[in-house]
Amino acid sequence: MTDRWFSETLYPEFRQSLLSEEILFEGRTAFQEAVVFRNALFGRVLVLDGVIQTTEADEFCYHEMIAHVPIVAHGDAKRVLIIGGGDGGALREALRHPLERAVMIELDETVVRICREYMPALSGGAFDDPRADLRFMDGIRYVAETDERYDVIIVDSTDPIGPGEVLFTREFYANCARCLTGRGVLVSQGGVTFMQGGEAAGTYDRMKSLFADSALYVTQVPTYAAGFMTFGWGCRSPEPRRTGQEEIARRVAALDLVTRYYTPAIHVASFALPAYIERLTR
Repeated sequence: MTDRWFSETLYPEFRQSLLSEEILFEGRTAFQEAVVFRNALFGRVLVLDGVIQTTEADEFCYHEMIAHVPIVAHGDAKRVLIIGGGDGGALREALRHPLERAVMIELDETVVRICREYMPALSGGAFDDPRADLRFMDGIRYVAETDERYDVIIVDSTDPIGPGEVLFTREFYANCARCLTGRGVLVSQGGVTFMQGGEAAGTYDRMKSLFADSALYVTQVPTYAAGFMTFGWGCRSPEPRRTGQEEIARRVAALDLVTRYYTPAIHVASFALPAYIERLTR
């Protein structure tokens, strides 16, 4: 960063800028450029290869939805796999459930170290939870070779550029599907659909080709500018997504789950898509 304004470089036709009050970290990992800076509105901001990944102020809009929707819908998840998610937010939310084990596969060890040092609130102690199994390795290779099975797999990747590109292939999704238990659910981030419609459509098409039940669902993250963000949903059974709001509410109440974005009503409503997004699933 050369001045006090950070301008994101994700889209050639659209730019957003955040004022940097203080640069806390700037350097290169083995895989990508990383910056952490402080903004008066959004708190600490993580940037990888010029793209905002998460901020302290609005990360809950993303992490609650990528974790609670599949885990609550499943209803009896014991083992969860997270691919990516180096900031620790998805792991934090997953471990709010009575899991036996949450395995996290992260390629870039330095990102985890940076986030633990400069943005510790994101993981909230999750990396030290005895149920957390953090492994620094290639997620592509892991799902292709492992014999372990999971009730929920969460693909918390960057956008399909740089190190995250290989996490958007059909082969990777097929290997994830192989690692699921009978009612297992796979979710993955599908981009900000108004700007990245091809990403969401590709995610849905891969899910549809591999699972009995496929869908997109949405959240809204202020710093992921230009509208709704989608997640791809794939499940071996149609039953988890059919779980009604009353039963979702019962499960959430039993967990004593206090959230800032996710609610039982939002859980159900997130699968209701605006027409411009629904068209991508036809």
